[in-house]
Amino acid sequence: MPEFSFDVVSEYDAAELTNALDQARRETGTRFDFKDTATSYEVKSGQVVIESSTEDRVKAAYQVLVEKAARRSLSPKLFMPGEPKTVGRGRGQIEVKLNAGISDELAKDLQKRARAASPKVQVRIQGDQLRVTSKDKDALQSVIKTLREAEDIPVPLQFTNYR
Repeated sequence: MPEFSFDVVSEYDAAELTNALDQARRETGTRFDFKDTATSYEVKSGQVVIESSTEDRVKAAYQVLVEKAARRSLSPKLFMPGEPKTVGRGRGQIEVKLNAGISDELAKDLQKRARAASPKVQVRIQGDQLRVTSKDKDALQSVIKTLREAEDIPVPLQFTNYR
């Protein structure tokens, strides 16, 4: 009897993130409420730094980024915003960490959830991804459904290599 499997990963498409940032820059450049605010988006080593004229404008610029990312099928869970802070000349700045990757403790938690969803599956942790295998496709489908519907998982999950 054949065995079926899929991988659970947490990653993002860098090209889609770049497109979302470009769209956010374009929108903040043309919107009236961002006029003369010199709002900028900058990617630095795993985080996006947003800067604008005030803390309120930087919060609004963050919302624009999340909206544009959602349209490009990037999960809002990908963005972990820090506290808005005031930098030189009263300008507002916010550092948004890109939240991707499965930590060891999260992998163990996902492993428990998958086994609870269907006892027929085997779950192996392979670095920063999980391999879920079973002889029953329906068991795999129930695991995917359970993990997709879980709201308390802190990172966006993708299900790849379904065989």
